[in-house]
Amino acid sequence: MIAFIAYYYALTNYPVYGLLATAALVFAIPYFYNQSLAFNARVSAYKNIQFRFKGSYGEAFMVLYIWPLVGVLTLGILIPFSMLKMHQYVVRNSAYGTRNFSYEAQHFDYAKIFLVLLGAGLTIGGLSWFITLMFPDAAILGIVLFSLFYFAAFIYFMVQMSNLYFRSTSLGEHQFGANLEMPGMAKVVLINTLLTVLTLGLYLPAAKVRMTKYIAEHVSLNIDGSLDHFIAAEQESVSALGEQMGQVFDFGT
Repeated sequence: MIAFIAYYYALTNYPVYGLLATAALVFAIPYFYNQSLAFNARVSAYKNIQFRFKGSYGEAFMVLYIWPLVGVLTLGILIPFSMLKMHQYVVRNSAYGTRNFSYEAQHFDYAKIFLVLLGAGLTIGGLSWFITLMFPDAAILGIVLFSLFYFAAFIYFMVQMSNLYFRSTSLGEHQFGANLEMPGMAKVVLINTLLTVLTLGLYLPAAKVRMTKYIAEHVSLNIDGSLDHFIAAEQESVSALGEQMGQVFDFGT
């Protein structure tokens, strides 16, 4: 919090120093991002075997800045590829004990989700435009139609990305599965949004629990044999600083 207050004060009252602090923060974010992932893994365990995350600064810099920039510069064509690189980075650098996770999704798996959204968006957008043009008095229907599509597209994206992420992840011979569905996700999002607004944000922690619980209930691990052969990794201490910096500056996991 002290770091955030100092940063905001410098940005407001001393623009030059604020810009220097911003530049320093940009280059520090990949480090704190890695530390955040490492801390979250370090404090998670199953059968007394802890999880691990060991990603390099260079890889984090690429997935946080370079690949998203490439996606923008290609007018969105390579945004699915940038998301693939992010998920590969997170999963393949994570481990359970001494065994690293694998991630098998391909670029086209991500592109298909975006193509469906693009096609639906063009169709609904064209229909909304037609309604507004041909029936000016019913223009509100076009706005409502597009708003409903926007919400449905958001839910579709969350569900499809989550299912793809988990179904493409494996731990040795053990494969993850996921069966998230749009009605269930829509219900969770609507309830969370409504209660968070009505409580002026006080419901937000419970909203995160509700979302996590829904996802956990629809994710499975298909065990092939036994999980008893995994070996615990060497004990190491990971600071919570990266996690907390991420929370304060809003770039954490």
